[in-house]
Amino acid sequence: SDRPWTPTVCTADMRALVLALALFALGAASAAPQGVEDVPAVAEALASASGVSLKADEAGSAAAKPSAENFQFQADVNKLMDIIINSLYSKKEVFLRELISNASDALDKIRFMSLTEEGVLGEGEQAKLEIKIVADKEAKTLSIIDRGVGMSREDLIQHLGTVAQSGTSSFIEAFSEGQDVNLIGQFGVGFYSVYLVADTVSVTSKSNEDDKQWVWESTADSTFSIYEDPEGATLGRGTQITLHLKEDCLEFLEEERLRELVKHYSEFINFPIYLYTTKEEEEEVPIDDEEDEADAEGEEEDAEDEEGEEDAEDDEEDEEDDAPRTKKVKRTVNDWELVNDAKALWTRTPSEIEEDEYQAFYKTLSKDHRDALTYTHFNAEGEVEFKSILYVPAEAPYDLYQDYYKKLKNIKLYVRRGMITDEF
Repeated sequence: SDRPWTPTVCTADMRALVLALALFALGAASAAPQGVEDVPAVAEALASASGVSLKADEAGSAAAKPSAENFQFQADVNKLMDIIINSLYSKKEVFLRELISNASDALDKIRFMSLTEEGVLGEGEQAKLEIKIVADKEAKTLSIIDRGVGMSREDLIQHLGTVAQSGTSSFIEAFSEGQDVNLIGQFGVGFYSVYLVADTVSVTSKSNEDDKQWVWESTADSTFSIYEDPEGATLGRGTQITLHLKEDCLEFLEEERLRELVKHYSEFINFPIYLYTTKEEEEEVPIDDEEDEADAEGEEEDAEDEEGEEDAEDDEEDEEDDAPRTKKVKRTVNDWELVNDAKALWTRTPSEIEEDEYQAFYKTLSKDHRDALTYTHFNAEGEVEFKSILYVPAEAPYDLYQDYYKKLKNIKLYVRRGMITDEF
């Protein structure tokens, strides 16, 4: 016959097979070390073998297990941090986006708390919800400062001492029932992107729940230190993250570079972002008496050459001498420059937005001085939900077909108002 051979087992054979297996298990159990207490179970299985009632789960329990000692996996923290930092981010510059997003989350949290807790924001400068960026070229440090919720000593240990620990995630679990709290997650994995550009990181923080201001420091190795700030509670409330930049990352101390990154990644953050700028200005200042005397000596030497001038010119010179003498000098001026002044239009309801707002937003995005030909604003719902605005320019770019394979970056993906990618 061409039919494949199929083995068959009769009921008697099956019972004999189960009995043999049970005897084998009993023999193995008798040779096992002391401490095995499952022999009665094997005997019970042997007694019921005639009914072929031995099940898979009962067979598993019948296999004797000696007492076990549990262990934890050991990890090299240095290697783990290196994997997390260098695998998640392809560009070093994203560290600024992550820190600004964390600062925005902290500000969102304190603003939410202020709705139910009176006086939590404080007064004066402390009540201003803003983010500041300061670059110090001499010290080679970059600082990001916010007036958010801040952290106590215990918060620093919990949020920064545990990789991927998110304080905002816990906040959402506790307060988001019935509330629309959209936060990324303060000091999750994103915080550790700072080690892409920095050798040492210092986090100074002051919380309303703690009278003391604390400093957390680490060099991305297996240890970190925390100590009370010897300068006192200088922040009032909030957090200052100071990065001691690597030698090959000093470009992030340049004002133009920082301005470019903020506009590229964090232009639509809901809170004002200020960049500490330095520039030179010319101004007129009075001439000192010593300088007047030097000028007078020079005038006496040249007085004989001016004897032939007309009387009218002499009168004009007398009038000029009566006016205060000044000179132009250059001086260095420091000021806070607002970097993000655009609003995230896509987060609003289309019926609430006017035509001129759509066109102004298009010009902000495209840097085009003309209005868009048309646009559409819609919400997509399903497994993935998002809000979108798509624009069609009035004219096609002049080089549209010159470089056909050039990848355009005309579509940008934002999460919580932070630009994630423009590569599609």
